[in-house]
Amino acid sequence: MTASTRTAERGRADDESLPAYLTPVPRALEDLGLRFAWLVVAINLAGTAFGFWYYSGQFAGTATALWPWVPDSPLATLFIALAIAAWKLGREQPWLTALAFFGNVVLGLWTPYTLLAFADSYAYLPVWMYHFLFWSHLAMVVQAFVLYRITDFPVWAVGVAAVWYWSNLIVDYFVPIVGEPHHTIIPVDRDAAMFLEADALGVIAAGEVTFVLLALFLALAIRVRKLERPQAANG
Repeated sequence: MTASTRTAERGRADDESLPAYLTPVPRALEDLGLRFAWLVVAINLAGTAFGFWYYSGQFAGTATALWPWVPDSPLATLFIALAIAAWKLGREQPWLTALAFFGNVVLGLWTPYTLLAFADSYAYLPVWMYHFLFWSHLAMVVQAFVLYRITDFPVWAVGVAAVWYWSNLIVDYFVPIVGEPHHTIIPVDRDAAMFLEADALGVIAAGEVTFVLLALFLALAIRVRKLERPQAANG
């Protein structure tokens, strides 16, 4: 049995002690994804390449120093591809897995949220592209919820991910450092009136802040429940 297989089996055992809201993916689907881990890596790398192409126009209008904060979703899929590859090679990196978890939860939810919030304004997209973006990003959330099988989410690693995604929030919405806010381009003006007296920038910022906090809660909740499991067994 390889090191990666042993880690996955320990994670599978944890599934029995973790509440359903932390392990919403059916176990059979978890097992399938881990069994074909290299295929999952390849799919995410393909998604990363597509994502960098999709953001090419925004790269052109952004100062080079701020490029790391531009391709949000492509970086998330790159993180998870590298995290799973490292695990398969027996060299799992907790900080990388935590970044993958945060990125895939945050962007996997934020993109469908934004597509729904501005659905009328996204009418210029071909129907197939709209649905591809919507469902492929939700699939990112699904794969994020399998990562507890390969890591214990140590607090320091969660801290690394939290700092990165909080920095992303800052330059995207609050303190752009150079030029204008660097959030993903939306199909309306930032100050366009939306619902509940919010403008468009406020709507997308509120969504991403919420999802970063959600990812932080979920990662730490998994950590706590995994620590409680051996204590319960000894008690």
